[in-house]
This record gives sequence, structure tokens and C-alpha cells, in this order.
Amino acid sequence: MAQKSDAEFNSELQRKGHLAFTWDDLDKVELPTGIVTSMYRVGDPADQSSPTVFKVYYPPDCYVEAHTHECDYTEIILEGTQKVGATWHKAGDIRIGLADRGYGPLVAGPEGTTVLFMFKDGRWPAITIGNNDGSTLGSEVITEHFEEVNAT
Repeated sequence: MAQKSDAEFNSELQRKGHLAFTWDDLDKVELPTGIVTSMYRVGDPADQSSPTVFKVYYPPDCYVEAHTHECDYTEIILEGTQKVGATWHKAGDIRIGLADRGYGPLVAGPEGTTVLFMFKDGRWPAITIGNNDGSTLGSEVITEHFEEVNAT
């Protein structure tokens, strides 16, 4: 079943006052790097000020170039390990990042890693920094997917 559009989601949320679903109810977007992600917004999904939550699976040894975001965020390693810059993180570790502060690169451990990201608002798309070309970020793939979902 395809993910509901923002309008469908918000209509049901407004009618009931709450929603319950699982990650399996959300579309999974696979990026060219093999990363698989799902996302939802807290509250009205069309409201750019709503916090945005992603669950992301990085395949073993997956590399994502250093980058930044326009809003604050936090992430929790749910499974596996991930190297951020020179530091390895494991399941249960929490990172908090400020807007416009670069970090990375990210490298998934040999078992891959699953991470829960919570962005302060809708300004989550990754922004290249330094000499990086953005080819490992995939923000445009995610954005295009959800624009298509909401165009119907």
C-alpha cells in the first residue's frame, strides 16, 4: 500500500486527533547508494515548521560524504555501528547537531546500521560542504518521491 499524501494524512489526523501506524505503513525510498529511508512529520505534514522524523538503513560499509542541514537535529543509532568523522558510534548512541554545522563523512559498519533522525523542522535536506559533490546524499531523490506522492 502506498503512503498517504500529506492531505490524506492531515485530514485523518484532524478528524481523529491522533494517528497510529508503523514504519511498514510508510513508503520506503531507496537511494542510489543502497540507503533505504522512510519519513513522517510530527503534526501537519504540510507545515514546514513540523519536526521531521526519518528511519534510515545504511548498507554495510556505505559511505556518505560530509554535509550539513539547515536545521538542528538529533539521531539515535538503533542497530549496527556507524563512523562519523573519526568516531565510531554503536546502537543506543545519540548525537545532536546544530544547523549549518558540517559533519561526516558517515561510514556504516560492516553489519550496516539503522538510524532514527529527528529534524527540528522541514529544512532537513542535506547540503554539500567543501569539495563534496552531493552524489552520496540523495536528498533530491527523497524530495522528488514525496512531491510525487503529494501530486496525486
